[in-house]
Amino acid sequence: MELFFIIILSLLIGSFLNVCIYRIPKKESIILPRSHCPSCQKTLEVFDLIPIFSYLFLKGKCRFCKHPISFTYPLVEILTSLGSVFLFLNFSLSSVFFLYSFLFYVLVVITFIDLKHFIIPDVITLPNILLGFLLSLFGLSTTSSDSLLGILIGGGILYGMGTLYYVFTKKEGMGGGDIKLMAMLGAFLGSKAALFIILISSVLGAFGGFLILFVTRQSKETPIPFGPYIALASMIYIFYGELIIKWYFGDLFFT
Repeated sequence: MELFFIIILSLLIGSFLNVCIYRIPKKESIILPRSHCPSCQKTLEVFDLIPIFSYLFLKGKCRFCKHPISFTYPLVEILTSLGSVFLFLNFSLSSVFFLYSFLFYVLVVITFIDLKHFIIPDVITLPNILLGFLLSLFGLSTTSSDSLLGILIGGGILYGMGTLYYVFTKKEGMGGGDIKLMAMLGAFLGSKAALFIILISSVLGAFGGFLILFVTRQSKETPIPFGPYIALASMIYIFYGELIIKWYFGDLFFT
C-alpha cells in the first residue's frame, strides 16, 4: 500500500513539476491560472490532466485544437515516479526519503529547464541554498558547518573553474546558474558530496558533450547545458556515493 501510494502521489507531483518547467522560465505563476493548452489557450479539464493516461487517451494531442502535446510531459511524470519509487525502496518512509525526494524533484525541474532554455533560474536555486542551510541547523540534513563548507566548495570550485577558463579563453565557460546549483547541493548534502558531484559531473559532462557534438556534427562552440550532468551526479551520490567513496579511498574518509 505504501508503494502504491508513492506511485500515485509521485505521478501527481510529476504533473505539477511540468507546470513549473513550463512556467518558471516565463516568470509566470505556478499556481494561477489553471492549466491550459499552450497552443489554443483552452482551460484543461480534470480528465485532461491525469498523469500519463490523459496523454495516451488523447493520443498526444490537445482535445480542443489537436495540437501535438510534447512527450516531455509524460516523460517527466514517469521519471518523477521512478525516482520516487527508487528512493522509497532505498530509504523507506524516513526523513531522509522526504529530503532526497524534495531535492530530486527540484533537480528534475532544473534539468528540463536547462535542457530547453539553457538557464537555471535563481528563483529555484537561491531560496534552496538558504533552505538547505536552515535544515542543517535542525539536524535534518548534514551539519551546519558542513553545509556552509558545502556551499563554499560547491559554488567556489565551479566559480574558480569558470574564472580560469575565461582568463585563458576570454569566453564564458561556466554559467552562474551552474555555480548556484552546486552551492545549493552543497548546502543540502555537505562538502564531501559537493566534491564528489563536481568530479563525477565533470566526467559525465565531458563524455556527454563529446558524444553530442560527435553525433550531431555541431561546432565545438555549441553550448551544452551542464545542469543535467550535475543533477545526474547528485543522484549517483545519493544512491551510491558513500559506497563509491569508500571503495575508492578506503578508510580515508571513514576513520
